[in-house]
Amino acid sequence: MFSLEHQNYLKKIRREKWFVLICQVAIIVIFLIVWQLLADFKLINTFIFSSPKDVLDTIINLHNTNNFYQHIWITVYETIVSFTMGTLLGCVIATILWWNKILYRICDPYLTILNSLPKVALGPIIIIWSGAGMKSIILMALFISVIITIINVYQGFMEVDATKIKLMQSLGATKRQIYLKLMVPSSIGNFISALKINVSMSLIGVIMGEFLVSKEGIGYLIMYGSQVFNLDLVITGIFILCIVATIMYYLVCYVEKKLIKYD
Repeated sequence: MFSLEHQNYLKKIRREKWFVLICQVAIIVIFLIVWQLLADFKLINTFIFSSPKDVLDTIINLHNTNNFYQHIWITVYETIVSFTMGTLLGCVIATILWWNKILYRICDPYLTILNSLPKVALGPIIIIWSGAGMKSIILMALFISVIITIINVYQGFMEVDATKIKLMQSLGATKRQIYLKLMVPSSIGNFISALKINVSMSLIGVIMGEFLVSKEGIGYLIMYGSQVFNLDLVITGIFILCIVATIMYYLVCYVEKKLIKYD
C-alpha cells in the first residue's frame, strides 16, 4: 500500500501526462481550425496553401483510386528496411571501432566528412550503381542512417565512466565482458537517441530517393503534385508523411519504455 505522499505524487505525474497530451492535441486542432478559417474567409490563396477540407477531399480521392495505401506501404516498407539495416550495421561498426581504437582514429575524419556530405548529391551515383528502383532508394536511406548511428552509438560508448571500466579491468574482466556487462547497458540512452534520429534520417533518405526515381510512395505523390501544380496533393503528401513519422516515433518511444524497464 502506497503512502499518501506517494499517491499524490503519482496523481501529479498522471495529471502532467494528460496535460501534455491535451496541449499537443490542442495545438494541432487549433492549427487546423485557423487554417480552415483563413481559407474560408479568402485570407489565404487555397491554390497555394490548400485547406484541411481540400486535403481531406484529396485523401478520399486517393482512397477511391485504390492505390492510396500502396503509396503509404511502399514508403513505410522502404523506411523499415533502411532503418533496420542502418541500425544493425551502425551498431556493429560502432562496436568494431570501440574495440579497436586505432581503427577509430583512422576512420574518424572520414565519418565526419561523410556525415557532413549532402547525401542527395550522391543520388545520381547510387542510381547508376543500383538502378532506378527500390534498391537505390533503400541504399540512399541506408547511407544516411548508418553514419548517424555509428557516431551516436560510439559516442555513447565514450561517455561510459572510465572509472568503472578500470574497476572491471582490475577485477580481471575481459574486453568482451566489459562490453556486454558495462558498455551496452550504460549506452541504452544513447542507443535510444540513435533510434529516434535514425527513424527521421531513414524517412528523409527514402523521400529523397522517391523524389529522384520512384513511381510509387509518398515522395512520388509530393513530386508528382508539384510537377502538375496540384498543391492539394503536395500538402496531402506532407500531411501523410507527418502521420507516418509520428507513428514511427511513438513506436521507438514504446521500445524505449520496454528497454528501460528491462534495464
